[in-house]
Amino acid sequence: MSTPPPVTQAFNATHAEAYDRNLEHILPIKDTLHLLIRRQFAGLPDAARILVVGAGTGAEARFLAPLFPRWRFTLVDPSEGMLAVARRCATAEGFADRCEFHVGLVSSLAAEGFDAATSVLVSHFLADAVARRAYFADIAARVQPGGRFFNADLCADVGAASFEPLMALWLDVAGMPEDRKPAFRAAFGRGVAAHGPAEVEEMIADAGFSPPVPCFQATLIRGWFAERARG
Repeated sequence: MSTPPPVTQAFNATHAEAYDRNLEHILPIKDTLHLLIRRQFAGLPDAARILVVGAGTGAEARFLAPLFPRWRFTLVDPSEGMLAVARRCATAEGFADRCEFHVGLVSSLAAEGFDAATSVLVSHFLADAVARRAYFADIAARVQPGGRFFNADLCADVGAASFEPLMALWLDVAGMPEDRKPAFRAAFGRGVAAHGPAEVEEMIADAGFSPPVPCFQATLIRGWFAERARG
């Protein structure tokens, strides 16, 4: 069973209200991730069921809901405060009746048979490799064979010569204040996972998905798509 990322335990109501504002610097990156999700999920059934893991304030559901008016969404997050914001936004934007909100880990979700799942900037909070593998397995167990999966995380090969320049660029792109940069660097590998791309791909495949296809990189953010293995 996957354990809650330590960072998310601090995502209380106050943090949740400021969360989207704090991500404004990387919104163009998230817009591109959403474009890739839309294209990868194209062709799903008209009434597809989408699992949004680590849903936060609901960005992925908010993007997809108006484009696919019959899709239904299950938003899962361990932070009640974050899901409260997601629920409020879904209500204001007119698709709350197509949503279920589950406060907790994906491992505690009873539902299965989803047509697709997303995990965007979530699993990198699982610095422990065993917990991270279990997290991907928990998602795979809830997606039907042939269902689609999109994953994006902070990810880098810390032993590569490119790591330090990429880290410096990421800190600038993310709008990290100078006084917080040393703490983030120190957290990489502890509060934030330092598993390299090949290791993350192996974790996803071992969880029961097809070998994931790398489809995106912007500084430290990488994205992959895969399908739930058949049979």
